[in-house]
Amino acid sequence: MSKILFISTNKWGRGVTTIWIPSHVGFLKNRNHICELFDCTFFSEWTSNENIYNTVNKQYQPTDYDRTIIWNDNNIFTELQEKINRCKPDIIFSSALSSHIHGEGEYSSIQYFHELISKIKTDAIIVAGGLQVTADIYATAKRFPNFDFLIAGESELVLESIASKVDKGSEIKDIPGLVKIKKGKILNELVKQPILNELDILGEYDYSLFDEQIFQRPYNGDVYKAVDYEMSRGCIYTCAYCVETTIQSYYGFNETSKSGALLKPKRYLRAKSPERIFSEIKDLYENFGVRLFRCQDTNFLTIPSSVLKSLAPMIDSSGMDIKLYIETRPEGINEKSIELLKLLKVDGVGMGVEAAEEDYREISLNRFADQTRIIRAFNLLREANIRATAYNVIGFPNQGEESIINTIKLNIQLNPNNITVAFYSPFIGTNLQRSSANDGLFDQYVYSTDPQLRSLSAEGEEKIDMLGFYKRNFVKLVRDGLDKLPRLKKEYFH
Repeated sequence: MSKILFISTNKWGRGVTTIWIPSHVGFLKNRNHICELFDCTFFSEWTSNENIYNTVNKQYQPTDYDRTIIWNDNNIFTELQEKINRCKPDIIFSSALSSHIHGEGEYSSIQYFHELISKIKTDAIIVAGGLQVTADIYATAKRFPNFDFLIAGESELVLESIASKVDKGSEIKDIPGLVKIKKGKILNELVKQPILNELDILGEYDYSLFDEQIFQRPYNGDVYKAVDYEMSRGCIYTCAYCVETTIQSYYGFNETSKSGALLKPKRYLRAKSPERIFSEIKDLYENFGVRLFRCQDTNFLTIPSSVLKSLAPMIDSSGMDIKLYIETRPEGINEKSIELLKLLKVDGVGMGVEAAEEDYREISLNRFADQTRIIRAFNLLREANIRATAYNVIGFPNQGEESIINTIKLNIQLNPNNITVAFYSPFIGTNLQRSSANDGLFDQYVYSTDPQLRSLSAEGEEKIDMLGFYKRNFVKLVRDGLDKLPRLKKEYFH
């Protein structure tokens, strides 16, 4: 039986149950492979405590979360080496695709994985996958030369094929989606694997490797036992800044409509069966004590209605004391969908506002969302007593201060329960990354991207300082009014 060591490279310093870990672990365990986990989350010198950072910014309500956490002050490289020496893995793996693609550092995980394994000694096969590999496998091999293999696209089946060949002592070759690399050079041609059409073939996701404190999560002023969870994979929209488009491109979904959506998207949108979803949620509730399900589905309300309509009565009649937090587009919110969300025990809905000006959204971001429908969606959720969160982005290419102020004004009008603001990140392979790099606004490749923690604009320190100010004060200006802007600027810059 092959032994695989998974590494969660999380740098946020708070609970994140990275979805690709349970999806791979469940599938591999069912095929008699041994799985272990090394989790970087709570190493104090590794992390950036995103919870405190965004509580100060008023994106999060204050909680006692940090008092529930035990930090590890040991050297992370020493502990990783000791873990490898003890468990003697055949394969070390990190960074993979799931629906968990935008937040919590999944994009940068390959960089952090490379940093870790470059300082340890092992005879194990080092394998990496994920968003950057999928977007540009050849450039990724050059940037991160200390891996043995790279997996583009979805990796559960590919990793199991590697593990099976290790079991048999066979040469690792002729596996679609996999390339071998040596000193940054790819040694075989990439043959793309088919898209994973049926998510149920992965079996139930296995969260058992996570340490108990990883399940603790601050949420609306309380601390809940929570997991990041996916019911589906794929999004029909083709926003110019979104890393989802690199996955669409990898699998050949390149035909789009004038309104920024995939043509014939049904094969790209995939969901678990309602029976599988209910079984997983019930297991996590009963056996792990999970009460908050942070659904990372890229657009929850484009999950096939047949799935959601069958799942809703199961959850509604289950007697489980749970909450779901979902993400979707404002145009999906209407009276019928709200009734469905109530049956599904949805407590919160996050929706992208991004930037205020419709013309900018459509021309620069390829995002077509009517302003009146955005406003109506927030009003409908408020009337239904479902918490609404507005997602905003600052630092888009050629987005000046006036645009940020207009976005603040729109948020004042929306009056959401919660507000988040992220820095624009130039994800490789996206249309906006290519155009902004060509215009000299960002480097061709940017290390350490993190939409919550840092701006990496190449437009100069003055722009970075301006973005830092609005990251810190965006929520304050929405809640307290723009008349506070001069005073806050004076305090921040002096």
